[in-house]
Formats: sequence, structure tokens, C-alpha cells
Amino acid sequence: MAGANGTIEDLYFTHQQFFKVDFDAINSIKTAVAALIPLFFIYVNCVMLFALGSKPIFHETPRYILFGHMLMSDSVLLLVTTIMYAMSLSLLQITKAICTLLVFVSHCTFRNAPLTLAVMSLERYVAICFPLRHCNIATPKRTCIALGIIWFFSSLSMGIDIIYALIVNPNYLTEISYCSLERLFIAKWQTDKYEGFIVLYFVSVAIIIIFTYISIMVTARSVSSKKDSARKAHRTVLLHLIQLGLCLTSFLYSTIERTLYMLSKGNSSIFNHLRFLNYLLVLLLPRCLSPLIYGLRDDAVSPLFKYFLYRSGKVRPSVNVH
Repeated sequence: MAGANGTIEDLYFTHQQFFKVDFDAINSIKTAVAALIPLFFIYVNCVMLFALGSKPIFHETPRYILFGHMLMSDSVLLLVTTIMYAMSLSLLQITKAICTLLVFVSHCTFRNAPLTLAVMSLERYVAICFPLRHCNIATPKRTCIALGIIWFFSSLSMGIDIIYALIVNPNYLTEISYCSLERLFIAKWQTDKYEGFIVLYFVSVAIIIIFTYISIMVTARSVSSKKDSARKAHRTVLLHLIQLGLCLTSFLYSTIERTLYMLSKGNSSIFNHLRFLNYLLVLLLPRCLSPLIYGLRDDAVSPLFKYFLYRSGKVRPSVNVH
């Protein structure tokens, strides 16, 4: 396979650099932080999902169906990412069948977020710009169809890689290896495809969110009776744009890690510290904060979330869905 596409030996990724980690006090603290932060936010997301499930109206409102899907996807992503990070620290080798499953789930949930943001922005666009048709266009059934399309596009790139690997090597899933996305690549064109899909996803979602943002602004200025609702929708879409920026930082994770590896000049100790910071600040925190910020600013979700989180009689749940 040493043709124009290159071979796996030609792929120089820092993900393929596995260094032994001595579990001294500092590394033990780092490991605990890397595990506890995502577990805490998984708990928070589950509380928010429980709050959404407590009222039937949330099951019938497209934007809350989409928000619930985003919470679920981010929770699964945090869990799988934490498992894979722990395996990389312990230098654990597993069968590629299990590794492929973990990578496939993380890959799909990783790409679900920006695509879900795009659909949420389109739903707000229809609600403000076509209010009379909103109930007919944005239905729960069509929302579920949109989620199916999101999962299809999220899994497309990884699905191609799995099929290609099985065609080239029928025993592919039985092999033992360290688990990372790049270790599942066989040819150089797969990395080009991977990066191409990232650019395509981000540019497409950015265009959709910017289009809906501008359209809602124009509508708010032209129709005075819609100013209040349009102002809320315009703030929501702006928040989606900020969330998209957080997703972009996650997409740059591999690039930043390669840069850090070069800056560390092969020093495994320095690189492990820099790699941890990159994992924590670039990959982990944006996915932790994004759904939390969206949920806390929502007038309907926030009171319920606080009620179920604190179980306090001081905060009474109320539902006000616009």
C-alpha cells in the first residue's frame, strides 16, 4: 500500500506517540481532575435531561427535542472521551473491534453538536420569519427526521473508514492496538478526508447560523410587533454562534497537540503536561459548558433545572415555552 495514498507509517500524528506516565502526586491529581470534571458535567446534563423529561410539552416542542439531543450527545461524548483518555494513560491495548466502537461513538457525538446547532438556528429562523407556518414546518416528527439526518452525516466519514478497513483487511477487527482515531487509519487519504469533512461541517454550519442570525435581525427591525420575540431569538442564535466557536476549538485539538509536540521537542514529561492542558481546556471544557450555558439562560428550562438540582422549595418550576 505504498502508493500515492501513502501508508500508515507515513502518518505522523502525536496521537500515535504514547508515553509512559509515572503516577506521582501531580499526575494522580491530573488524572482525577480529567475524570471528575466530565463526570460532574455528565451528572448536570442528566439532571437537565430529567427536567426536560418531566414536562410533556418539552417532548412536543422541536427546540427542546433538539436541546435534549445535544445534552445526550455531549454526555455520551464526555463519557467515551474520559474512557479513551484513561486507556491512553494506562497504555492499555484492546481489540480494534472495541476501539472502533468507542471511536465511532465519540466521532459521531463530536460532530452532532455543530449540526444540531445549525438545525436549532433554522428552527428559530422559521419561528420568527415564518410564524404562521412554524407549527406545520417545525413538527416533532420532522425534528426526529432531522436528527436522523444529523446522525447520518455524523457517521458518514467514520463509516467509510470502517468499510475500507474491512475490505483491505478482513481480520481488522480482531487485531490488538492502542486506541485512538489515527491508529484506525490505514491510508493517508483517510486523514485528508477526515480534515475535509471537518472543514465542510464547520463552514456549512457557520453559513447557516450567520444566515439565520442576519435574517432574524432584519425581521426584528422591519416588524415592530415581533421585536421582543425576535430579540430573544436573535440572542439565541448569537449564542449558537458562540457555541460553534467552542466547537471549533475542539476541532483544532489535533492541530494544537501536534504543535505542542513540536514545541516540547520530544520531551515526554513536558509534552504530557501540555497535552493534559490541551485536553482539559480545548476538548473537555467547551463541551461541558456549552449545553449548561444554553440551559441556564432558557426561561423554561432554567427553573426546572434548578428545582431538580437543588431540590429546594425556594425555586418553583415553571414552564413558559415561546
